[in-house]
Amino acid sequence: MRKNIFLLLILTVAFVSAQKNTSLIVLGTNYVIDSKVLNQEREIQIYLPDSYHTSKEKYPVLYVLDGQWFFTNGVAIQKSLRTPGAIPEMIVVGIKNSNPLRRTLFNRERSKFTSFLKEEVIGFVDSSFRTTKERIIYGWEAAAYYVSKLILEEKELFTGAIVSDGGWAPENAVENFKSNKEVYFYMANSKKDIYYVGSSDAFNETLMKYNPKNLRWKYELFNDEVHETLPHLALYKGIKYYYHNYDALVFSSIQQFNDLGGLKYVNNYFKERTKRFGADIKSEQSTQNSLIWLAWKRDNFKYFSFFMEEFKDVLKTRRYASAYWQNRLGQFYLKHKDYKNAIKFFETGIKKYPNTNFQSDMEKGLKEAKNKID
Repeated sequence: MRKNIFLLLILTVAFVSAQKNTSLIVLGTNYVIDSKVLNQEREIQIYLPDSYHTSKEKYPVLYVLDGQWFFTNGVAIQKSLRTPGAIPEMIVVGIKNSNPLRRTLFNRERSKFTSFLKEEVIGFVDSSFRTTKERIIYGWEAAAYYVSKLILEEKELFTGAIVSDGGWAPENAVENFKSNKEVYFYMANSKKDIYYVGSSDAFNETLMKYNPKNLRWKYELFNDEVHETLPHLALYKGIKYYYHNYDALVFSSIQQFNDLGGLKYVNNYFKERTKRFGADIKSEQSTQNSLIWLAWKRDNFKYFSFFMEEFKDVLKTRRYASAYWQNRLGQFYLKHKDYKNAIKFFETGIKKYPNTNFQSDMEKGLKEAKNKID
């Protein structure tokens, strides 16, 4: 009995202690817009990036229709994809809707909803926060049909659109699409979504038929998903598609590097990236590093030597300023009997980074390489 009382006291103290360390987790802020267009109050949710209050930067905006369901998805995806730097930080705006009003506004009264979106929501966001003109909109099911037409008709309003579990626009809207800049459109569905996949398939056929200039589009089926499980995946895939050339370029094999076009492909990738987002030396260096390491990991000395020569400037960066890397590169050259380069890296490592754990390995490797040359 005493043991039980003692254990209860310990658990109570631990619980009280844990309570002292609690804090509220906040994903964003609710705002109420007194809409003159819709003649009602409308609620929106806004998430600001972690760096917003400590910087003077402007941010792209992700607009999520049916924010009552998908706002948290947009925030979570934005934050998780930011971790490796796959996308820039974004402001996320969730626009709440309710049934049956949502279907009416996305269909019969779509022009009214577009005015609300353009004049009151985007107007409020742009005037209240530091935003760029880069805007992406996401819609699911009924909203997918609305967004599909919107991106073709209001091409200056959004730079990208993502739709899932639906999507369709009249053929003449696709045929007549014209834009002076690239607009991105991503559509996802599943064969298990038997109610809506037919329209997205038909829309895809129309897009393939006309292939409108400056409309960069992609349609993907995820047939393991159903109507209710696809939205999060579609939003994730759509954002990745829109920012397909924002992150460093990574290859899975030397064969893939060659199949895609080799260095010409790499150079064009970063040329397009610079045009869209500005130059990023770190991103280019990351790709150069990954190609060197790819050849090294695959034990492909031919391409290792090629990349080491082609990207020799990256070897001057801080990443390689250690005995660890000088020894590792030297050992690889030694393994493949390139004694001249092996000596160069071993001597640099011993001279610049003496008395490390790699000292004996570098001295041994240097001696072996010199003996082979002699």
